[in-house]
Amino acid sequence: MPFRHPDRSHDLDTRIGLEVRERLEEAIDFVCLEALVNARRAAGRPAPVADSAADRADYQTHVAAFLRLLTAEVGGGTASARTAAGGDAEAQMLAAQVTLARTVPDYWQQFEALSARYLAEPSASGSEGRGLLARLFGRG
Repeated sequence: MPFRHPDRSHDLDTRIGLEVRERLEEAIDFVCLEALVNARRAAGRPAPVADSAADRADYQTHVAAFLRLLTAEVGGGTASARTAAGGDAEAQMLAAQVTLARTVPDYWQQFEALSARYLAEPSASGSEGRGLLARLFGRG
């Protein structure tokens, strides 16, 4: 896959970081969109549409939940300390995941296993079904 970032003036390390971030964003998008569609299907609701603010909000809820799950479980939870400093929590969690993807040897295997588990759970959007902590600890 060719480097698609418009600014090619960065050094190789920065370009690799941008590529990893793009790959990670695409993978998270795929998991969260599939989770949203599955939740809608299971609830007998219509498929999400791109121009619906409510559907975008449901999708964003999945992104936030999946990022929290990744932060808690991938890389031994080392990313969680970096996200506590303040600012946009989702952006910090994503940045921490980029770092983990570049440094943890089996990161993508862990990501895939966690993605499969997240998609297998009978969870709808954050406003329906069990909460994140209940899913993490097997309650609810």
